[in-house]
Amino acid sequence: MWAILCIGPLLIGATQVEAHVVLDKKSAPAGSYFWGAFRVGHGCEGSATVAITVNLPEGVRGAKPMPKAGWTIERKLEKLAKPYDSHGKPVTEEVTAITWRGGPLPDDFFDEFAIQMQLPAAPGPIWFKVLQRCEKGENNWATIPESGTSTRGIKTPAALLELTPVSAPAAQQKSPPDEHKH
Repeated sequence: MWAILCIGPLLIGATQVEAHVVLDKKSAPAGSYFWGAFRVGHGCEGSATVAITVNLPEGVRGAKPMPKAGWTIERKLEKLAKPYDSHGKPVTEEVTAITWRGGPLPDDFFDEFAIQMQLPAAPGPIWFKVLQRCEKGENNWATIPESGTSTRGIKTPAALLELTPVSAPAAQQKSPPDEHKH
């Protein structure tokens, strides 16, 4: 009985952490091409989710959303101050936000919204601010800790992805033939 009383609060805490909008992966190599899904664990105080907007942090390139049945997709594009080259073509604007509209996704269910992108080259944390709109109300998952990466005690934290350094030996290894690299 005593063990159940001790474990109970831990299980409740774990459930609360997973209720936020989070990425399915916690880390990725800096500068890599990354596919990640933003998990939406609930609606807005019982109201069904009807739109999810993921705001991309500075330095993310070439973001492409994955279509979802029953949802439309909008991409916000902004002109770049400094264009870059991708596959021999100049890139003069970049996707800065992606919005899925549709559903509705009932409060009792969860879903994932996936994006493929190239990550910034510098290691360290990057934060994705996510706006969740519901039939009634919204959750703005946009709070970033003042220091560090702990979101403990933050009611509406942004989604964190930790960019890890690329080790020299791993960077020099050849990619498997079926892996798509840019």
